[in-house]
Amino acid sequence: MFSVIFTLLSVNSAYAQQSTSGELSKSQAASRASSAENGRVLKIEQTSTKYRVKVLKKSGRVVSVEVDKRSGKVKKSKDKG
Repeated sequence: MFSVIFTLLSVNSAYAQQSTSGELSKSQAASRASSAENGRVLKIEQTSTKYRVKVLKKSGRVVSVEVDKRSGKVKKSKDKG
């Protein structure tokens, strides 16, 4: 239990640690999305293969990115509208 809480709180170690299933945790996905877009995470949604993360950029624009659970790759989602 302690290791789970520690992992959630430790942003710096998010890149180095993965869950026992080999998939990224929510906090790891948030960290990667935040770094990729240089912004603050607003919301995370989870599907079976990826996380969809909404990030508020410093410009005030909100962007959505997808983080693959297995590879950890960050991909910009297509904007709606």
